[in-house]
Amino acid sequence: MHSPYGMELSGSCETCPLRHQGFFCNLQKSCLKAFDAIKFTSGYPGGAVLFVEGEAARGIYVLCKGRVKLTMTSADGRTMILRIVKPGEVLGLHAAVSGRVYQATAETMEPCQVNFVRRDEFLRFLAQNPEASVHAAQQLSGDYQTACDQIRSLGLTHNASAKLARFLLETSAMGKETKEGIRVRLTMTHEEIGQMIGASRETVTRTLGEFRDRHLVLRNGSMLVIQDRAGLETFAGA
Repeated sequence: MHSPYGMELSGSCETCPLRHQGFFCNLQKSCLKAFDAIKFTSGYPGGAVLFVEGEAARGIYVLCKGRVKLTMTSADGRTMILRIVKPGEVLGLHAAVSGRVYQATAETMEPCQVNFVRRDEFLRFLAQNPEASVHAAQQLSGDYQTACDQIRSLGLTHNASAKLARFLLETSAMGKETKEGIRVRLTMTHEEIGQMIGASRETVTRTLGEFRDRHLVLRNGSMLVIQDRAGLETFAGA
């Protein structure tokens, strides 16, 4: 299936080459077949809004390819990125199951393939497929753990250097060990990083400069190298 955003869309979950270790990707074939029958597959460009904070839940979105950021906005217009959703995860799950409004805004960060399922059909699917219900509970549990970790980091850490160090260490978990250090691709802007850790763009830029001067990290475009993990852990209070 072709998409106008430079992607080949996969229309079948059973034969999808993009399958990840995520919510629906590990379901049994019979379950995947039932899901195929109720989903709508679409391609989105970067910067597309899937749903908005406070909007009534229409259904759930399964991210197959790309990245999506979940954000919340305060009354005075400040934005915080709750987390970056990766392929295999479901967006809007809590709202769809509880019948409440979406708690955050979901915006694509790059071209994405997304499967959408209407709320009534999704709830029927869960009722008829116990395996899918267990997977839904597991993701909700994981989302809760992520929220607790973020509250702990933002609420109990008042030092911007510590917050940024923790963010970089968490990001480096997806990196590759090299003789220069841990290399990881980081495509987020300084403003987006600031929205993740509760700091201004200027603070992120200044602190990254300090880390660079101390030879803790090196950033060249989208490539980040953790040169001194132990030193970064000291800043993080690990």
